[in-house]
Amino acid sequence: MSSAVHRRMLKEYMAIQKNAATRPHLELLEPIQEDDLLHWQAILLGTADSAYEGGRFKLDIVIPTSYPIQSPTIRFVTKICHPNVHFKTGEICLDILKSEWTPAWTLESVCVAISSLLTNPEPSSPLNCDAANLLRCGDTAGYNSLVKMYTALYATGDCDEE
Repeated sequence: MSSAVHRRMLKEYMAIQKNAATRPHLELLEPIQEDDLLHWQAILLGTADSAYEGGRFKLDIVIPTSYPIQSPTIRFVTKICHPNVHFKTGEICLDILKSEWTPAWTLESVCVAISSLLTNPEPSSPLNCDAANLLRCGDTAGYNSLVKMYTALYATGDCDEE
């Protein structure tokens, strides 16, 4: 890891620790091992009054050696029902992780954006077509029911269970 990437990651880690109390939907954001600043994990909490309420969703975050020029690779480890998340791989379809990435983004701000995506899906660019079709057809009740079922099945226990 270059010294510039190392400095950036240490700076982000210190900011994350400082801001911990101000992030109600982000329970954890830290390196998996203290000596490896290129592999992180996060735990997103389902937003109250949403179909994800009560859920704890683990993210796996891999930082490229060209960070922050290149975006991190982030995927859900916890299975989640969402139009913009591939159910089997956990891949996330979010423009800031692809074409709209800039070095101004931090791991913390990306996690906040992913948390926001949970309650503001984009069914026009789906990775989970079944979930997207429910929203596109206006079946919000069906969508919310499905999300609640999957949240109860996969996201209410220990986040280390895959």
